[in-house]
Amino acid sequence: MAEKQVSGTTDGKPIRCRAAVARAPGEPLVIEEVMVAPPKAHEVRIKIICTSLCYSDITFWKMKDPPGSFPRIFGHEAIGMVESVGDSVDEVTEGDIVIPQFLAQCRECAVCTSNKSNLCAKFPFEMSLWMHRDGTSRFTDLKGQTLHHFLFISAFSEYTVVDITHITKLDAEIPPNRACLLSCGVSTGVGAAWRAANVDEDSTVAIFGLGVIGLAVAEGARLRGAKQIIGVDTNTQKYEIGKTFGITDFVNPTNCQDKSLAEVINEMTDGGADYCFECVGLTNLMHEAFACCRKGWGKTIVLGVEKPGTQLSLNSLVILHSGKTLMGSLFGGFKPKTDIPVLAKSYMDRELQLDDFVTHEMKFDDINRAFNLLMEGKCLRCVIWMDK
Repeated sequence: MAEKQVSGTTDGKPIRCRAAVARAPGEPLVIEEVMVAPPKAHEVRIKIICTSLCYSDITFWKMKDPPGSFPRIFGHEAIGMVESVGDSVDEVTEGDIVIPQFLAQCRECAVCTSNKSNLCAKFPFEMSLWMHRDGTSRFTDLKGQTLHHFLFISAFSEYTVVDITHITKLDAEIPPNRACLLSCGVSTGVGAAWRAANVDEDSTVAIFGLGVIGLAVAEGARLRGAKQIIGVDTNTQKYEIGKTFGITDFVNPTNCQDKSLAEVINEMTDGGADYCFECVGLTNLMHEAFACCRKGWGKTIVLGVEKPGTQLSLNSLVILHSGKTLMGSLFGGFKPKTDIPVLAKSYMDRELQLDDFVTHEMKFDDINRAFNLLMEGKCLRCVIWMDK
């Protein structure tokens, strides 16, 4: 963990620093100098220590139509140090180590004070280009052009400004190149198994897509004592990787011969999996996951991000007669400020596995290489160090 430092020399002043700016959809990021405004009320300016690349960054980097928008600073899995705070911030102070997260937790609204949901009502999740409270940006380039935010974080910058509702203070002495994973992907997957689905001991689980989120679901199910965890992926190499996180069986959908994927998994589980998780973001896989779910009590959890406007169509009689549950889950149902510290402690207690999620680490200057590795399927998480 980085040492706690308090400078105070930049309080209330803009900071000139480097950022990886996406100027156009699908084009390489441009590392350039930008201006980061001081935090306003309820905001915190953070010096990013390291960030990791999530596939959601790539999805929206490729997107030509709204909610895709440019120029923009992507990045939303990160850990950093508080550089300065705005008015009305008493939750953190300069020098604190924090994890920013895309989902807010205000701790005041009816949702945040209940245990029924993690979808803050006061600061709801949206694909905004701006800060949450005033609808403006804290970034400009050196020509004065506004640069858009991403998921309220924009971690591909040496400094960023984040609303306090999107920040979790971290006290555990967890290494930063592991802690950043808790900002999105790993927390989403583990949370989906623990909170959204509430996987129970000796249950059967089917996971569609073995990227980081899918593997994190497996890790969460393993820790919950699931007896059978089936990984579904077209990349057969994911089976060996998945075993580390608890995968017991593997199905390649392209090798099912004359059977449907649902028939194969229903046979493997003697009637369907108790819990199915769609972790890719494809409607056909959502249908498959629901079809593979056990009648009577099976749950299908959708975690993947489909294209905006995509419709999911299900037979109403099947819904009525099957007794199955279909639900979506943001951040796995976890409340960030409450649950991220729990995961950090679990890692430090040698329970939660994080190390094997990190397959590459590199310098900020090599960020476009990280994009290529992830798109080519050659890495799980690439950790990008801002100062190395």
